[in-house]
Amino acid sequence: MTTALATHAALTAADRCDRCGAQAYVRVTLESGGELLFCAHHGREHASKLREVASDIQDESGRLESTPSTAPADER
Repeated sequence: MTTALATHAALTAADRCDRCGAQAYVRVTLESGGELLFCAHHGREHASKLREVASDIQDESGRLESTPSTAPADER
């Protein structure tokens, strides 16, 4: 696996997990040339196996932690 700077565009809401269809936050480029997209949950679940077959992993799951709540403070 390489640790080069991201060569892909940021993932968007249109990018969907290949496993469950949720919004994708992880893009895996395979050594064989294919590409897989995963939600944060499935990206974590399969991380060890993906590292074995990936040439690059773009993980944007950190965006989930920085998303502000839309509920008013008195409703939280």
